[in-house]
Amino acid sequence: MTEPTALAPYVAILGRGQGRARSLTMPEARAAMSVILSGDAAPEAIGAMLMLMRMKGEVAEEIAGLTDGARAALALWTGPAPAVDWPSYAAGRTRGQPWFLAAAKLVAQAGYPVLMHGWNSHQATGASVRAALADVGIPQVPWADAPGTLAQTGIAYVPLEALCPALLNLLRLRDVLGLRSCINTVLRMLNPANAPIALQGVFHPSYRELQRDAALLLNQPGLRVLKGGGGEFEHHPTKDITLHGLQDGAIWEGQTGTVLSGHQRLSETDSTLADVWQGRIQDPFAMAIIISTAALALEACGIADPARLARDLWLRRHDAKAA
Repeated sequence: MTEPTALAPYVAILGRGQGRARSLTMPEARAAMSVILSGDAAPEAIGAMLMLMRMKGEVAEEIAGLTDGARAALALWTGPAPAVDWPSYAAGRTRGQPWFLAAAKLVAQAGYPVLMHGWNSHQATGASVRAALADVGIPQVPWADAPGTLAQTGIAYVPLEALCPALLNLLRLRDVLGLRSCINTVLRMLNPANAPIALQGVFHPSYRELQRDAALLLNQPGLRVLKGGGGEFEHHPTKDITLHGLQDGAIWEGQTGTVLSGHQRLSETDSTLADVWQGRIQDPFAMAIIISTAALALEACGIADPARLARDLWLRRHDAKAA
């Protein structure tokens, strides 16, 4: 039975007024998410809570609590944990091809199983993530099939609507409210199969520290957060970008380095992911994006010379032994 006032105490905490309002604690945020996902919350209260949090600015305790509550609502993962969690939730309206998919495939071919999950509001466009999955041989599967697929292929992509329809409904409130909410961040933090390494892209630099600090509260061992192409975990090869994250459960910071010079935008190429992956087109810029992104992921996995391995994996990407 729906209790329309079930979320009211948490809205009140956030909106009591100047001098009285405060952020939610981690347990409060977890409880609030549990109420929302159980269906025991009025839609007006959900919108009020999300927009109050946006106006004041989310804190790590809130993101960690909301994420923990969201994880508790998921069906259990039934297989060994993947090595890498790779979410994809950027809007990406101005970005080009999803080159990061090829990087994820290389990481899987290196022997580090990768679980991808996501939703992108530009799904209907030619450069959409889902349209490009098949170009690099990444299977799209239901949540229940993901453990078996991962064991067979080393990589799988689970659509958010197959992972948790209620979370997709929360995410799509952006269409109603006209603004993004903390749900975008929660989904990047979700790590539904409890992978020891999480790779997260952001569009706004301030979210790097927020997601790092929330991951620390959630006891995430390894994390890399990158201000990447279109908000994805995708490196621009001409930019030396600061990475924030965790290493062995402790706060870590590093630089991406650069592998090319120049000022080319990620979208300034007519090449497609399929043509570059299949070798029909030799596009040095696209290949540099893929290889440098894969190297960042491999470094997070503990590889001593990740750039060298990433280049070797690229050259051997069609070798049966690499798949």
